Amino acid sequence: MDHAPDDTDADGLAALRHHGDVEAEAGLLDFAVNVQGDGPPVWLRERLAATLDGLGRYPAATHDARARDAVAARHRRRPEEVLVLAGSAEGFALLPALRPRLAVVLHPGFTEPEAVLRSADIPVVRVLTSESDGHRLHPGAIPAEADLVVVGNPTNPTAVLHPAADVRALAAPGRVLLVDEAFADALPGEPESLAGAAGVPGLLVFRSLTKTWALAGLRAGYALGEPGLLARLAAPRPPWPVSTPALEAVIACSEPRAVSESHRNAERLAAARAEQAAVLGAVPGVTVLPGRAPYLLLRLPDGRGERVRAALRGAGIAVRRGDTFPGLGPDHVRVAVRPAPQVVRLAAALADALEKVVA
Repeated sequence: MDHAPDDTDADGLAALRHHGDVEAEAGLLDFAVNVQGDGPPVWLRERLAATLDGLGRYPAATHDARARDAVAARHRRRPEEVLVLAGSAEGFALLPALRPRLAVVLHPGFTEPEAVLRSADIPVVRVLTSESDGHRLHPGAIPAEADLVVVGNPTNPTAVLHPAADVRALAAPGRVLLVDEAFADALPGEPESLAGAAGVPGLLVFRSLTKTWALAGLRAGYALGEPGLLARLAAPRPPWPVSTPALEAVIACSEPRAVSESHRNAERLAAARAEQAAVLGAVPGVTVLPGRAPYLLLRLPDGRGERVRAALRGAGIAVRRGDTFPGLGPDHVRVAVRPAPQVVRLAAALADALEKVVA
């Protein structure tokens, strides 16, 4: 693992703010965004629709309490260890309230935390994992003086799942350890999760409902941590930060029936991912990097990535560019797990694009 120079200019910050939804223009086959499906299941739609008659009233404290109770039961935590969020993005936006002196962000990884910290003029050090060892986390590479460390598990975009013991090892006195588990429920059995690890000092875990339940437009998630730490995080929030439908979504998706359904979905995704990796890995010139999350990081032949992406867009397919993730370059692309017929179309378009670029 290496420490990388930091991009502090406007272009560097703009790159950190680039997300897959920008690539997924209307009319394109979307491999760029990791949301599963076009919308929530029928039973969840009905739960959300039932809240609409109450939209004339402000979100209720009792509703928030029910949401915290549901999340606490799901992760065997106390309700006071839960903070309901308007999506994980809100949690990242609140990070400057923790007033870190030096933040470390593990990369390649989700870039929004670093973008938020930089915008608040908080010093950030990037610690880069390496493809040479499978983007493995090395706890000893984290500077001892860091009082905020941010890591994704599984990490986006590498899809690597770090051992929980290695992530725990990042905790230290006086340090906040933020683990972004936005995709944890998309893995069968939620292995290596620290969502229930109430005894790790300074641990903060973010969870999202966006990916598994196709709720990107609703903004719903939650944070888990010590009550005092959550209070510091929440200090700058406005009144009623989470909408009534979002509170209901958190309750509904934390109930045992929903958790069981998400586990079944995760098993289906794991099988689909393995099949997709085999299909794309068979395309000459495409390297599928190892991983377990419901997306795949691909490496294309040197110097051809940008042209291949342009050819795919011309063929009506959107993929997520990799060069806005620190530690990756223009020959990396990330693709979401999708149904087999769509994967066949992507593989054919990739093969055609690579053939044309080589010619």
